[in-house]
Amino acid sequence: MPEHPIEGLMKTAMESIKQMTDVNTVVGDPVETPDGTVIIPISRVACGFGAGGGELEPQQAGVTEQTPFFGGGSGAGVSVQPVGFLVVGKGQIRMLPVDGNMLVDRLVDLAPQLISQLESLFKGDGRRQPAMMPPPPPPPPQATIPPL
Repeated sequence: MPEHPIEGLMKTAMESIKQMTDVNTVVGDPVETPDGTVIIPISRVACGFGAGGGELEPQQAGVTEQTPFFGGGSGAGVSVQPVGFLVVGKGQIRMLPVDGNMLVDRLVDLAPQLISQLESLFKGDGRRQPAMMPPPPPPPPQATIPPL
């Protein structure tokens, strides 16, 4: 059975999407800074695809062709949105979001320190001892990424 024309349209669109979206689109190439910190850009990728078509029987007198006429089309779209940067260095791995709730991110970053401070507070001879919390690290710089 011969291939229907819409199959060719769909194959072409799907191959184009496959070429545009690969793992390097979501997790970008790492960049190493002079102090040894590695920064990896992270993005969100969304794809959309549509195809359609229709067949028309020949309406003109004298047309001897038996195959119907076909009209169709397909289209695809890809959206890439930056999410943040994965920063690996100095014995830590941190996610620096491009946008979002900085308060929640700070609380998640400080949770291990808070737990260790609480453990040290209640360890020992059963008496509560005052513990000094280290000052929180400075907030990460706000990054702006130009639109694609």
